[in-house]
Amino acid sequence: MAFINRREILFLYTVKDANPNGDPLNENHPRYDEDTEQALVSDVRIKRTIRDEWVREGKRVFVDGEPKTLRERFEELKKDTGKEKGEEVMRECLDTRLFGVTFALGKESFSWIGPVQFKWGRSLHAATFEFIQGTSAFATEARGEREKKEQRSFRNEYKIPFALIAVYGIANQYAAEITGADDDDLESLAAAIWQGTDNLITRSKNEHKARFYLEIKYRPGFDSKIGALDEKIYLYPADGAEFTRDRQKALRKLDEVIVDLSPLVKLLANSKEEIEAIKVIKDRELRIKGEEELQALGLRSIEPR
Repeated sequence: MAFINRREILFLYTVKDANPNGDPLNENHPRYDEDTEQALVSDVRIKRTIRDEWVREGKRVFVDGEPKTLRERFEELKKDTGKEKGEEVMRECLDTRLFGVTFALGKESFSWIGPVQFKWGRSLHAATFEFIQGTSAFATEARGEREKKEQRSFRNEYKIPFALIAVYGIANQYAAEITGADDDDLESLAAAIWQGTDNLITRSKNEHKARFYLEIKYRPGFDSKIGALDEKIYLYPADGAEFTRDRQKALRKLDEVIVDLSPLVKLLANSKEEIEAIKVIKDRELRIKGEEELQALGLRSIEPR
């Protein structure tokens, strides 16, 4: 049965000495806002993190990251699910139920708007972007010679010394009626965005760490939303100093900042009658202002990590 409660999601994670989302059209430079110097992460990157975790867990997804044609992947899924029609097969895949799909193969074509959509992630502060050059050396031996020779190659890469990134998402119950996404799927999403972030192990994605997850579950029949939860929180330095742009760019550790949830908590209190529950997952290292007020709403279930 498709889920019937609208959700809003706020997810925070840190990046240290890594590239959260390179732009292939700009030499893989981290995506960023040129005016504010905030690091940016596309919704596609967020969904890939989640999908990769589902693949690691052995869950069935349509986009499995392997180089295959649509027909090849569809034939694999037909054998795996025992289904024949495209819509039947797609409803068996966790990612298409939540994120949607455009399918066109043979005489069958359709397009689903996924019930779960994410806004581009954005760091809560201005960040620094560093260009790094490195070399790799390989021992080689020329034909007919015993003397080993060395061959070097050069690599260029970008990294962000530190960023605390906020991601906003929404789960729409009406779109779920089409795709068949249910409450268990949303539970899988919450677990995967957290574990998937922690499990990123590529060179450019090392040192990603999930820090905070908040999910608002509205009562059935309520279609309203607070909206843009990532814009309802603020970041300030733990020592109380002025948070200039230069100071923001000099951040290197999580314990240097405090996340202020107070503006968001006030909005939650004003919408309390429309909210059924609030789920929170929190990393113990994250310092939060407004946590007691959030607890006082009596709607929260918390999972410390």
